Amino acid sequence: MLVFPKAGLVLLAAPKTATTAIESALAPQAAVVLRNPPELKHMPLYRYNRLFKPLLEKTGLTGMETAAMIREPEDWLRSWYRYRSREALQGQPQYTGNLDFDSFVKAYLRARRPAFANIGSQAKFLSDGNGAVGVTHLFRYENLSGYIRFLSQRLTLDIHLQRKNVSPPREARLSPGVRKRLREKCAQEFAIWQNAL
Repeated sequence: MLVFPKAGLVLLAAPKTATTAIESALAPQAAVVLRNPPELKHMPLYRYNRLFKPLLEKTGLTGMETAAMIREPEDWLRSWYRYRSREALQGQPQYTGNLDFDSFVKAYLRARRPAFANIGSQAKFLSDGNGAVGVTHLFRYENLSGYIRFLSQRLTLDIHLQRKNVSPPREARLSPGVRKRLREKCAQEFAIWQNAL
């Protein structure tokens, strides 16, 4: 999470949406940088509203807007699947290197997810705590250039991203039946992505 008081903007770091690259480019200009532990870096909107926003307001920072990105849900899952297949996780409960993508998505769709598929929800991350999307400026990850243009104008900065924290390449095809189940069970995720800028 990055806070820019002069611009009245807080950047929420939704996981697997280029947040490490954005943080690397913008952290030197931010007034507040939350990067560790990951629970602070990736603080969801509902937790920001409950815990961090009141702290900012007590220091006089009122009316702060939020910005974040959302990734196409199947592609977001594919990125998690690849990220958790890296050798550093081998032997850990989060490791996905021994699974195909169908198995990973099926596990994600369970009511009780195993550790390797316990990755949260973009819809919940962007929620205000009452089930509504509460991010002021929400962009699709696939429109990263539009998000960077917005940030450049808002922060009056020339922003150049470098690729960071890239998932290893790996075959990750989804069968039509599992894709259908994903779209049905995660309809809210797809709707939020569809309506983002």
